Amino acid sequence: MRTFSKTAQLLTVTLATTLGLSFSAQAHAAASATQVTEKARSDYAKTKYPILMVHGWLGWSRIGTDSIGLDYWYQILPDIARNGSTVFAAQLSPANKTAHRGEQLISQVEDVIAITGKHKVNLIGHSHGGPTVLYVAATKPEYLASITGVAGTYHGSKVADDIQSNSLSRTAFNILGDYIVGPLIALAQLKPELEIDFDASMKSLTQTESKNFNTTVAKEAVKDGVLAATENCNKNLKSKDFKGIYYYSWTGVAQATNALDIDTILMQLGPLSYGNKNNDGMVARCSAYMGKVINDNYKLNHTDLANMMFGLKGLFAPDPVTLYRQHANRLKLQGL
Repeated sequence: MRTFSKTAQLLTVTLATTLGLSFSAQAHAAASATQVTEKARSDYAKTKYPILMVHGWLGWSRIGTDSIGLDYWYQILPDIARNGSTVFAAQLSPANKTAHRGEQLISQVEDVIAITGKHKVNLIGHSHGGPTVLYVAATKPEYLASITGVAGTYHGSKVADDIQSNSLSRTAFNILGDYIVGPLIALAQLKPELEIDFDASMKSLTQTESKNFNTTVAKEAVKDGVLAATENCNKNLKSKDFKGIYYYSWTGVAQATNALDIDTILMQLGPLSYGNKNNDGMVARCSAYMGKVINDNYKLNHTDLANMMFGLKGLFAPDPVTLYRQHANRLKLQGL
């Protein structure tokens, strides 16, 4: 557990420094989906329905301002907006159980529908955002044209199981999450009302609780064949459920990708827990499978897959911005 303790310390210092430098003087307002607008230069990514991006565990939409700030989806939303997309970033509790985040997301989906006048949206969720968008598909399917999971924790992460199974690491991470990291992320967005329940979030990310979620909340997705009830490496999942929602996913199998990236140490937790490198540093490759599996071996780690921390990645790794632009085009060509 010594590795977890060192990692916790690094995470605290890093986030405190990053978030502390990114406070802005914007007016306080209720958490909501934020639209990113750019002058369209093409219609390559012009989907029929708006795209709503959903951040993962310990995530945010934007910290700071347009000119001085840190986006969770670094450069991705402006790029697809320039290519014709109507795109929004959700703003959810950084750490809470899946159902809680799912209910927050439903409210923001309704806002996007009201703003755009469209009756459906395309949801794209990273990490814990994957099960979060799946929750919406299970409870409000009429709102959705498609859902996409990027490194989604559909079958949990053994990293969470290992932390939860040890009382010392569980207590340490709960203190860190509930009183330092979680509140810092919420406060840095001037959204202190975003409820933090770190223990509930970690439980949601365990393999056991993920299996329970899949067989209860997401049982229709399992029945329709777009999601497996338990983790396996069968990619022959259906791409569309009986309600007409399309499902997509992709993930990576890298850990240390850039020496300058602050996530390098954190991404060693995956190999440490799993005993292998068939993961993205947090989530096993096959755990991210849902619907049409676009690719499961990108040389990107868990945070690289959302282009976090200023787009630092491996030298020969694919550009995450391009991957999302191509996916928006995929949705467009599907009539979504």
